[in-house]
Amino acid sequence: MKAFVFPGQGAQFVGMGKDLYDNNALAKELFEKANDILGYRITDIMFGGTDDELKQTKVTQPAVFLHSVVSALCMGDAFEPAMVAGHSLGEFSALVAAGALSFEDGLKLVYARAMAMQKACDMEPSTMAAIVGLADEKVEEICAGVNKDGHVVVPANYNCPGQLVISGNIEAVNEACDKLKAAGAKRALPLKVGGAFHSPLMQPAKDELQAAIEKTEFSAPKCPVYQNVDGKPHTEPADIKANLIAQLTSSVRWTTSVQNMIADGADDFTECGPGKVLQGTIGRIDKNVAAHGI
Repeated sequence: MKAFVFPGQGAQFVGMGKDLYDNNALAKELFEKANDILGYRITDIMFGGTDDELKQTKVTQPAVFLHSVVSALCMGDAFEPAMVAGHSLGEFSALVAAGALSFEDGLKLVYARAMAMQKACDMEPSTMAAIVGLADEKVEEICAGVNKDGHVVVPANYNCPGQLVISGNIEAVNEACDKLKAAGAKRALPLKVGGAFHSPLMQPAKDELQAAIEKTEFSAPKCPVYQNVDGKPHTEPADIKANLIAQLTSSVRWTTSVQNMIADGADDFTECGPGKVLQGTIGRIDKNVAAHGI
């Protein structure tokens, strides 16, 4: 069975989507529609901007969303998913590709999400770090020990066995990294991000995004969407909305999502969007399934 997966923030690169824009009429139409909706020419930054311009949160999230959704929609009849999932931001791409959200509403929500997250990031210095080579349970235990007295640090992204990202305020993340390395982590690498995504520090962004999501019409998707908050398949619009709201302050259960998709019959995964990050995680979760780009 075919599964399609959609990457999150961090997969972007300058030049992304230009080949689609230049060679596919539908892609060009969707990119131009996005320029109109956003009120600025995001395509100029995506196709020929600088890395710093593309790293702006208000640009990065809609850019990755656009490349991912346009890539899927331009496949035509070849896009026949039995199931879909997206990593963090990629969940919005997955919902649009699966027909649960319109292209326009998906882009508007992604832009609202990006701006709300940027505001939350500006409120308190915060960061994330990738922990490699330690059991999830040990990372959870150490984070729980640091996560007190105003220190916030939590497991944020369960990417694959042996790779977990933690998130919180800078002092707490640094303290946790020291303890995790002492406990045997091969690496504890601070990430170049401007905030503590998927942690309680995103509560202000969650409140803002909730209002936007509740005003948006969702439809039943054409296939199950395996959502980040629990890694389980969902098709009911009310459940999808609730999970999407919870996502900003909850951990991304990517390992569980992929394992559940495989248990439900997925044996061929196609990554729609920039980069190959998800293909790498899927290969580490289960070497017996195929994982590739479009």
